[in-house]
Amino acid sequence: MADIAEAAEKKLKSRIRKLKKCNKDEEEKEKFFNQLGLSFTISLPTKNPEKQEDFVMLYTSPDGNIVHAEYAYSEGEEFTQMDISEKDLKVIIESFSDFELSLLD
Repeated sequence: MADIAEAAEKKLKSRIRKLKKCNKDEEEKEKFFNQLGLSFTISLPTKNPEKQEDFVMLYTSPDGNIVHAEYAYSEGEEFTQMDISEKDLKVIIESFSDFELSLLD
């Protein structure tokens, strides 16, 4: 059996081929993305990232609506996470409302 790095490389190439196909064919794109929910992790800045981390995880439905949100916090080996309330989620969404995915020039 191939090692995991080789398997991952093959899988990534397969996924890129699929996404290229979706970019060229609207019907294929709709079919693919109707199965897909996304998750985003937002790493928040901390004063001492070697000892402490906190981040927000957002999970979306295929149509892009947030269906679940969690906050996670760790200090050294200790870790906890909790659901984010709708009220707090609205604050987070507003804070990132100007965020856009793009490549650096």
